[in-house]
Amino acid sequence: MRNPPPFSGLQGALRVGEWTVEPALDRLSAAGKTVKLESKAMAVLVYLAERPGEVVGRETLLAEVWKGVFVGDDSLTQVVIKLRKALGDDPDRPKYIETITKRGYRLIAPVTRGAVRSSPRLPWLSVAGITAALLGAFAAWWYTSSPELPPLPQAAASSEAVRSAQPAIAIRAFEAIGNDPQATLLAQGITADLVTDLSKVFGLTVIGDATGDAPSTGYLVSGSVQRLDERLRLHVRLADAKTGKQLWSERFDRAPKDFFALQDELGPKILQLLPAKVSEAEMRRVSQRHTRNLEAYEYFQRGQSALLVRQKAENETAREMFRRAIALDANFARAYAALALTYAADYRNQWTADGNAALDRAFELARTAYQMNPDIAETYWVLAFVHLERRQHDLALQHLEAAVRLYPSFADGYALMGGIKTYVGRPAETVPLIRVAMRLAPQPSYLYFLLLGRAYLFIGDLEQARVNLEQALARNPANLESRVYMAAVHVIAGDQAAAGWEAEEIRALRPGFTSRAWMETDPMTDSAQKAKLAQALGQLGL
Repeated sequence: MRNPPPFSGLQGALRVGEWTVEPALDRLSAAGKTVKLESKAMAVLVYLAERPGEVVGRETLLAEVWKGVFVGDDSLTQVVIKLRKALGDDPDRPKYIETITKRGYRLIAPVTRGAVRSSPRLPWLSVAGITAALLGAFAAWWYTSSPELPPLPQAAASSEAVRSAQPAIAIRAFEAIGNDPQATLLAQGITADLVTDLSKVFGLTVIGDATGDAPSTGYLVSGSVQRLDERLRLHVRLADAKTGKQLWSERFDRAPKDFFALQDELGPKILQLLPAKVSEAEMRRVSQRHTRNLEAYEYFQRGQSALLVRQKAENETAREMFRRAIALDANFARAYAALALTYAADYRNQWTADGNAALDRAFELARTAYQMNPDIAETYWVLAFVHLERRQHDLALQHLEAAVRLYPSFADGYALMGGIKTYVGRPAETVPLIRVAMRLAPQPSYLYFLLLGRAYLFIGDLEQARVNLEQALARNPANLESRVYMAAVHVIAGDQAAAGWEAEEIRALRPGFTSRAWMETDPMTDSAQKAKLAQALGQLGL
C-alpha cells in the first residue's frame, strides 16, 4: 500500500454525503440540524475525507490524529462510534464509514470541497417545532461534546431537562403464564432486552421495570409470554400511561426457534406508534440481537438471576451459566461481561484465596467483552465496575460517561457514577445521580438505596442514611455492605442497642469479620471517609 499523504488538517468547508462539514467550527449540518463534534472526531472525519474511498489503517489514524500522544486503540474506536452516531451511520450497513476488518476504515460517501453557504434563515415554525429543534441541538451536544463536560450532577440535570420534554415509555415486566421455566426466562429476557433496545433511540426516555402503578405520563408497554403445544405465544400491549387507554395490542404465535426474529420485530413496531423521530440507523440498531442461540440466551438469563442474589453459592452458579452460554456462542459479549462480574464479586467479597488473580481475570473478561461489542451499555458498565474495583476511578467514570451518551436512559450507568462519587469523597454529587437513576428505574434494586444511604452517611444526614439503608436491607437482608453502613449510622447516631444488633448480624453473615480486612478490597479512596467508617466500626469491636 502506498504511503498516505501528510495530514493537512483541512480547515476549509466540504460536503460529505448529505452533511456540510465545517472543520474550523467542529460542526456538521444537514437538513436544518446542526451537530457539534469533538475535535478528534472531526480530525478523523477530515483525514478520511482527504482520501475518499481509500482504506486508512488504524495505526495511521492514531499516529496522525493523535500525533505525539500515545493512546490505545480504544480512543480511535470511541471516536469512530461517536462519528457514526453524529452522521446517523449504521456500521452493519454503512453509508459513510466502512470498517475494513483487520485493516482500518474508509470513507465511502461522496466528498465535495467548496465554500459553505451561510446558514439559511429558519422558516416559520410552530412552538412545538422550535422546541423540537432546540432539543435536537441539545441532543447533538450531549452525544458528541468533548471531555470538557460540566460536573456530572449538572450534566445529569441538563439531561433530565431534555428528557422531561421527550416522549416517555415505561416497560412493565412481562408476565410468564403458567409454570413453564422457559416462559419465565423468556419473559425476563424480553423485558430487559426491550428496555435496552428502546434506549438506543435518542429523543425517547425509557423507564425500566415499571412494576406496580403506571407512570403518570407517556406510554406503558406490558405483555405476557406463554409456551403452549410447542409454540411461543407473546401478547404485547401499548397504552396511554395517564388514561390507561389501550393504543395497540398484538398477539404473536411463533415456534421457539423464531424467538429472536420476534424480538427483531417488536421494538420497531412499538417505535412506529410513538411520536419520536427515529432514524433508519437507530431502527436497525434496535433490531440487533446479542446472540441468536436460544439455548445460550436461556443460560445467560439463568446466570443473570443468580448473579443478582450477590451470594457466594449463587455467584458460582451464575459463573457456570455464563460459561455454558459462551460455549454455545463464542461471540456473546454480554455473557463475557457478566462472567467478568462473577470474578469481580469474588475479589470484592473475599470469596477466593487469590483475590488479585480474580480481579485480573475480571479485567481480562471485561476488556474482551468491550472489544467484542463496544456498542452496548453493559460492556461499558462492567469495564467501569472492574476499573472501580482496581481503584481506577477516573477510568471508570470515562467509561460510564460514554455509556450514558450511547444510552441516555441507562439507569445503572448513572447509579454507578453516583457510587464512585462517594468513593472519591464527593458524596453530595452522588445524590442527584442516584435520583436520575431511580426515575429511570422506578423499581430500583437494593443497590440504589445502599448507594444513597452511604452517601448520606458521609454528607452527615443520618436520618436519610438510615431510611435508605433500611430500604436496601428490606430488599436484600443478607447484603453485608448494607449491614456495615447501617451499623456505622447507628454508632454515629448514638443508638448503641441498634448498632450492637447490626454487629451481630454482620458476624453471622461473615464470621471473623474485621473492618480492616473488609476495607482491603473496598474501593473507597477518601481517607477522611475511611477513617470515619473505621472509627465507627471499631467501637463495635469490628
